[in-house]
Amino acid sequence: MTIDLGINPITWTNDDLPGLGADIPLETCLREAREAGYAGVELGRKFPRDAARLGPILAQHDLRLVSGWYSLRLLERDVDAEFAAMAGHLELLKALGSTVMVVCEVTGCVHGNLGARLSRRPHMPPQRWAAFGEQLTRLAERMQAAGMRMAYHHHMGTVVQSGADVDTLMTHTGPAVGLLLDTGHLTYAGEDPVRFATSYAARITHVHCKDVRPAVLARAINRDASFLDAVLQGVFTVPGDGGVDFPAVLGPIARAGYEGWLVVEAEQDPAVAIPSTCARLGHEYLARIAGEIFS
Repeated sequence: MTIDLGINPITWTNDDLPGLGADIPLETCLREAREAGYAGVELGRKFPRDAARLGPILAQHDLRLVSGWYSLRLLERDVDAEFAAMAGHLELLKALGSTVMVVCEVTGCVHGNLGARLSRRPHMPPQRWAAFGEQLTRLAERMQAAGMRMAYHHHMGTVVQSGADVDTLMTHTGPAVGLLLDTGHLTYAGEDPVRFATSYAARITHVHCKDVRPAVLARAINRDASFLDAVLQGVFTVPGDGGVDFPAVLGPIARAGYEGWLVVEAEQDPAVAIPSTCARLGHEYLARIAGEIFS
């Protein structure tokens, strides 16, 4: 099986809290990512969004483009409008060799609002699930015809947050809709990521490896903290530094024949969690267990 290790630049610069890592140049992020051993990076806000500019920058650091987040608004517009809106993003990813696009429905979301408690997150009206799933499937099929797989990112603070949300999403969508398995978000939502890795192994198209500090999570839940406040308090960390059982999560995916990226994504305050150190620790741990599980 072909498995590559990548990292999200959120280790260095946070997209939702621009003040975190604002002083860290893109060059530092890319250099330290490569020095830590990663083969690729996902997009971040400091990346040029022009393939002719970004391609040589990545090549200079011997890195590939893994993927990049796209904010869906299918609850507000139709499939044609959504596909047209994502066209530039899709073409950028495709031009630089990416085969999977991270998408997440953000209508009404609160994860990017420092003052919004997670209990205020939006919920999908039960009568909307079937139509939303049909739209998402049609969009994923159009993306697939254009050479790009969809990886739907369940995310805290959005309409697909809980385990029940993920189950309902998978029930109402066709096989073209791939699942991005994020160990940190499932754990934060009170779920066991092993169950979802087992249940949906055949539909997992991308994996975010995020660890969780149980004590910090417990305080955040008790306080009904905002997602970003929990991030600032250190709820997330790199694989091997928290409570997620990564061997148990990755085992079912490996047995299902997963081939693709395992991406370290651990949003933290870079002034507290030194990016180069965290990147190296995450790579060392993930490379070791992935080498054993996917061999």
